[in-house]
Amino acid sequence: MKVSDSLEFGHVDRKDIYEYVEGHGTVDVEKVRSELFPHDEHRFRHQLAMLKRDGYLEENGGQLRVALEPEGETEEFTEGDVEFTIRPARQEDIGGIVGAIRQVAEEKLYIEAESVAEALDHQDVLLRKNEVESRMFFVAVVDDDVVGWAHVEAPETEKLRHNAELTFGVVEDYRGHGIGNHLFERALEWAKSNGYEKVYQSVPATNEEAIDYLEDKGCYVDAVREDHYKIDGEYVDEVMLALTL
Repeated sequence: MKVSDSLEFGHVDRKDIYEYVEGHGTVDVEKVRSELFPHDEHRFRHQLAMLKRDGYLEENGGQLRVALEPEGETEEFTEGDVEFTIRPARQEDIGGIVGAIRQVAEEKLYIEAESVAEALDHQDVLLRKNEVESRMFFVAVVDDDVVGWAHVEAPETEKLRHNAELTFGVVEDYRGHGIGNHLFERALEWAKSNGYEKVYQSVPATNEEAIDYLEDKGCYVDAVREDHYKIDGEYVDEVMLALTL
């Protein structure tokens, strides 16, 4: 199922179970049962079996999570003396992703990425697929450490479903090896294959390197919001760049 498809569960119990799991990221089966169906285990097991059969949820070791499509295979690359892997992110990557984003955000040139890290910290859920929003991550990994990420987030409301917001970045020690290019391309591939028509990325006007990079990739300046950011006491414009898929 693609994230742009509407979610049709066919039964209110299934919807309740799915939304509980989706809201918690990964959760123990028994916890879901005790919270939602404390006195009717048979009813819970039946509806859970339907959700797993229809590909909405998956169970591993007594833990439930939303069953997202693989969204592409794991890819191995070697650039210079660096070997890295690009793959779809998993819930267990959340700590590494937040850490990588915070390292990049310390440079004060990528405010939107910092907002993504704050949201992940608050929700403790990496991937989302519900009637309100969809969220997908890809990661770059070196020796099991997350050194870069690409993140696509989009509303699922009908009037906005064709647009998606993109953030991606690589920690400083691993730049210059093509990792950012691979992450960028994987994110665009995912967005296009899931029916999105345009992706946006917003950066401070002071991040001239990122603006030049995105324009080289075919992005164009779609809007400028004056004095949108306040960085070290100084007001800075937000530049919103867009790419039509």
